[in-house]
Amino acid sequence: MSGRVQAAGTVAAGEVPEGGNDASLRLLRLLEEGGARFGLLEHPPEGQTVRASALRGHSLAAAAKCMIVTVSGGASGERQVLAVVPGDRRVDLDGVARECGGRRARLADRALAERLSGCVSGSIIPFSFHDELSVLADPGLFDEPTLYFNAARLDLSVALAADDYRALANPLVVRIAS
Repeated sequence: MSGRVQAAGTVAAGEVPEGGNDASLRLLRLLEEGGARFGLLEHPPEGQTVRASALRGHSLAAAAKCMIVTVSGGASGERQVLAVVPGDRRVDLDGVARECGGRRARLADRALAERLSGCVSGSIIPFSFHDELSVLADPGLFDEPTLYFNAARLDLSVALAADDYRALANPLVVRIAS
């Protein structure tokens, strides 16, 4: 991958389709300034991982599924984390709670998830631009050379070299998928 992805709906390097929001623009700026190997793919609006993966034309395992999780019952009180797992797996909420030193974990309510991520539900990106949101990534995510995820928009996706994701997002890599 050299700044582009060869697929139907691909956007030329340096072009950003209209309709971007703050999170989308921040993401694209981070990728460009970080020298990431990535491409943009336009597609019909879709927020479900299975359907979005089919539209983008890649295996479900290559999708980066992102969920905001609320962890409670630990020494630090309630906190939110961004859990990123391969698209063919589920977030193990008990595993997230354990990794965060909590007793319970649940998916955050929609309004909180959208506020912390800056993204509408279904388009949450695997990066955090919020001080209250740390990123956990399952090691299985790095079994694929390229990760695919919505670009903080339902109609635009990113194909990003997995190594570049790891370097730019700097997630805590722990087993959180089942």
